[in-house]
Amino acid sequence: MSKQEALPVEQDQGSSPLPISQRALTVGICTITVSIAFESIAVATAMPVAAQDLGGIAYYAWAFSLFVIGMLLATVLAGRVCDRIGPSRPLLVGLGVFVVGLVVAGTAETMVQLVAGRFVQGLGGGVLNTAMFVTVAKAFRPAQRPKVFTFISTAWVLPSFVGPPVSAWLTSHLSWHWVFFTVIPLSVIGGAMVLPTVRAMIRIPMPEVGEDPTRQPPAPVWAAFATAVAAALLQAAGTRLDWSGLVLLVVALVLLGLGLPRLMPPGFLRLGRGLSSVILTRALLPGAYFGGEAFLPLMLVEQRDVPLLLAGGTLTVGAVGWTTGSFLQANRRLPLRRDQLITIGCANVAVGLALAGVLALVPTLPYWLIAVAWIFSGLGMGFATASTSLATITLSSEDAQGRNGSSLNLGDALGSSVFVGLAGTLFGALHPGGDLSLTFGVVLLSMSVVAVLSLLASLRVGHLSDPVH
Repeated sequence: MSKQEALPVEQDQGSSPLPISQRALTVGICTITVSIAFESIAVATAMPVAAQDLGGIAYYAWAFSLFVIGMLLATVLAGRVCDRIGPSRPLLVGLGVFVVGLVVAGTAETMVQLVAGRFVQGLGGGVLNTAMFVTVAKAFRPAQRPKVFTFISTAWVLPSFVGPPVSAWLTSHLSWHWVFFTVIPLSVIGGAMVLPTVRAMIRIPMPEVGEDPTRQPPAPVWAAFATAVAAALLQAAGTRLDWSGLVLLVVALVLLGLGLPRLMPPGFLRLGRGLSSVILTRALLPGAYFGGEAFLPLMLVEQRDVPLLLAGGTLTVGAVGWTTGSFLQANRRLPLRRDQLITIGCANVAVGLALAGVLALVPTLPYWLIAVAWIFSGLGMGFATASTSLATITLSSEDAQGRNGSSLNLGDALGSSVFVGLAGTLFGALHPGGDLSLTFGVVLLSMSVVAVLSLLASLRVGHLSDPVH
């Protein structure tokens, strides 16, 4: 990747191209990504203390639900704006909103203020995710994008190594408020690094778009609201194993049925070939992975009496596999098409989850095999996550990068929310019975089935090569 490269720009005679630093842009985007990922992981560690300190245990779940609602809503709106005016202004606005959310949450003196801050953070994070995706599509050549997404994937995974212990230390020795304040400098540094490039991109005129009857219309705002509310209702339904939970589930499914198809490419629910299958794969796979990961440490502690430090180490092992897969997918010597990398990634996650489920059902097997299963799953996520992002860019026209990028991010966030919630519902229904092997086995094997569904969806992507392979 060159340190200094010119962005393409239509220019009058005698004018010069706008110089940008691709290295600074990449480092800046990765720094912003680390700040978003660290905030998400660290808050999960600090939130119990914050809720107790503010006397807001009753509102505990809303601190997470409203973050998801804000992110889903902003993801769709950002896609509309990026296709209309480009990604530069939305990126800067999203970063500003995210920092404001950190300040609101960090200075919270009531649980209502903390929850409001989390909602604002979700809005900023949703805008940033889509704007950064479109920025990569516009600022880098096709042959450079796999390496850029390798760095971004690594930036997402990196906080899983340090986030929980750093958050625990800050909460214990200073205050939970500092978990939010610590993220602000990272965000500001990332913004300062991308600022010269995005200012240059603002000066580039948007290409004129001719009439095209096959082009999808912008994603409707009402559909974004309906889908965001449905996600919150699904989370609430998963915590209530009674008639009220069933009512919430029905309402959520109705809202999803109305809103989601209008936010996705044609054929999304019919498993259509091409882009719709790429996004469906991305909606299923992270949900399966994170739904299983959420219960691995608990299984090792409750069922195998493994020390908490070693149990948490399985997450680190998965992160190592994820990072390795991200780097391998960008290797020019890898003789695989992009669609094959997606399918192999899905297969890895399915096999890893299935092995973890078998280990839960047969507790006499050595517990260290969990590490083997999870590095396998992490490797698959590294292959598939970066590859689905690249496939979405490849299959999107210049004027639809924002819409399709927001669909990809929406599917990722919504799928994770739904299937992690499903895993929690299964756990809540089975755990009181006291059969730990059955409880954890059903949860993990169910997530393996979801990963198999993502594998089937990936087979509908079709042959997809890129300049790297």
